[in-house]
Amino acid sequence: MRLIEYEGLRLFTEAGIPTPRYSVVDDPNQAVRAAEQISPPVVLKAQVLVGGRGKAGGVRVVEALQDVGKVAGEILGMEIRGERVKRLVVAEAVRHSEELYLSIIVDRTSNRHLILASRMGGVDVEELSKSHPEALVRAPIDPLIGLHDWQIRMLLAHLKLSSETAKQFQDIVKKLYSVYRQYYCDLAEINPLALTDDGRLVALDAKIILDDNAARLHGFKFAGEAGVESEAVRLGLNYVELDGDIGIICNGAGLTMATMDLVYTLGGRPGCFLDLGGGASAERVYTALKFLFNRPHVKLVFLNVLGGITRCDEVADGIVRAYDEFGGSKKIVVRLVGTREEEGRRILASRNIGYFTRMMEAAEAAVKQTS
Repeated sequence: MRLIEYEGLRLFTEAGIPTPRYSVVDDPNQAVRAAEQISPPVVLKAQVLVGGRGKAGGVRVVEALQDVGKVAGEILGMEIRGERVKRLVVAEAVRHSEELYLSIIVDRTSNRHLILASRMGGVDVEELSKSHPEALVRAPIDPLIGLHDWQIRMLLAHLKLSSETAKQFQDIVKKLYSVYRQYYCDLAEINPLALTDDGRLVALDAKIILDDNAARLHGFKFAGEAGVESEAVRLGLNYVELDGDIGIICNGAGLTMATMDLVYTLGGRPGCFLDLGGGASAERVYTALKFLFNRPHVKLVFLNVLGGITRCDEVADGIVRAYDEFGGSKKIVVRLVGTREEEGRRILASRNIGYFTRMMEAAEAAVKQTS
């Protein structure tokens, strides 16, 4: 479960991580009152669960108090990648000279936690690791042993911060790791972590993804927000929205992750993680495709199924049903291999729906059609 920014900021504030002064509002008059208390300039930030807020006009710096109501009215009610803005964060505009990146993630390949840090903040970490891999430093943590000071010192040796800033950074890393552990996070990210003109480190944004079961344990409710991931939960789909344009549907989390990695390696941009699970019925496949066909940021759906307990003919029936309903509204690339494979291909061929048997060829076709 991905938290909305203001929920993540609240967790940071409770943990003692420095954040800007901020208020959460849902109408322009409230935005004006919040800006009066904070004192302009302020930043108005749309509270949605999708990326691309800034490019869509959902993050605006407002210098004058008399302009706050007008700008808030423009952002509230707008749609960002299919999600309507219902709340804003009105935050102090923190003057800063540099932006750092800091996150802690689950590294499933090594069964460890992993801290990522860089002096090049404000950039998406996937893009950073691709364009400037040398700028991103990693520190693995054994979950049975926990975080040690020497691991933070290893990060600091790469970041080359001043002694005073290094002390603040060490404190923030420890507190972020505490949040990460306490709430069973899959991701706890600060981007950017701003270095202010007077030498303070301040978390300007908060991105938190919790394990679904932990979200319920701590009282975060999926239905509490009108986000697309909440709708996916209601439909029984294992779904995480991403910033790309290729919707990935597979059966099994491992295959889904591998497909996403392959698409990214080939130059494509995954738009989601959608795991059908094992033994997916035609109805489940249809529901997943219908869901993605209605996501405006998805240009193409790449469905990659390796049938074991999942039957290829069931998958094909679900594809055909969605294809008959939505026609050519979205491109689709299908790779279908496994149990009752021949019957599945026959069903697809009856509607002239092409398919691949090799994962690499299918991924190349998906990337080529969206490039």
